[in-house]
Amino acid sequence: MWVEAEILRVQLPKPETSQSLETVIRMAQPRETDPLLPHDTGNSHDNNNAIQRLRRHLNNPVSTHHTDLILLYCYIITGLLDSSAVFIWGSFVSMQTGNTVYLGLGLASQASHPKKSGAGSGSGNDDRWIKSGISIISFCLGSLIFGAFHRAFSPRKRWVLMASSALQMICITCAATIVTMERPSKDSALTWRVIVPLAMVAFQSSGQAVISRVLKLGGLSSVVLTSVYCDLFSHPDFLSGVAFRKDVEERRRAGAVVCLLAGAVMGGFWARSEVGLMGALWTAVGLKAVIVLAWCFWRRGDRGDVEVQA
Repeated sequence: MWVEAEILRVQLPKPETSQSLETVIRMAQPRETDPLLPHDTGNSHDNNNAIQRLRRHLNNPVSTHHTDLILLYCYIITGLLDSSAVFIWGSFVSMQTGNTVYLGLGLASQASHPKKSGAGSGSGNDDRWIKSGISIISFCLGSLIFGAFHRAFSPRKRWVLMASSALQMICITCAATIVTMERPSKDSALTWRVIVPLAMVAFQSSGQAVISRVLKLGGLSSVVLTSVYCDLFSHPDFLSGVAFRKDVEERRRAGAVVCLLAGAVMGGFWARSEVGLMGALWTAVGLKAVIVLAWCFWRRGDRGDVEVQA
């Protein structure tokens, strides 16, 4: 028995301990291509997915369903800014029809009595025509820039609408900051402290009108009511009341009148208070911020979704 065991022990192969040890040492040694820190592939993958989802969300077109509510909301901002601006600055920042009338009256006054109408006199009525001209020019320039911006990209992409509304909010914020520091009054001289905030608020007002065109809701420009009044009262079923029950366009027109009137009352309260124009502008900043958030969370639309349904 002892001899057989000895024979078996001799025939067993010896373990290649030296080769195994070399293999372990080779695997343990770092290579130049090995990273210094281990990669967290799980978190990196999640972050990439989150970025991709955010990018798709911002590039998606928004649905045009019920976007008339946002334009009606903009009418409140228009009434708020126009009423307070007319009370303090003496000119409109949105309704350029009234500014055109003021400009015409000022030019007529200049032609007949040139010495009575000076830019630095400090009288709100004397330089009203100049302020109105500044507002008109700023509004036209804003229409040019906002229109080009929406045409350069897909007009109804979420990020485009958010950026447009955010730019409008920034313009009002800058104007509100200047007004807060300078506190202009009706008798303030026509200096940059009046011209710059007036121009910036008029500039942003055009953005609302451009968005109404982008959303295929030209009847709700959010800056004027003249055509709205015409369409509202010329409806064949206006007196019977059927129009308000069956025609969504008629309800939108009535809502536009109510919203702008409510904003004008609010702006009048601000302008007559101790806070003055500053309060109206900062209120408008907050209202614009709501619009930016609304576009961020608005329902996604289809690529071919171009018509607005109520």
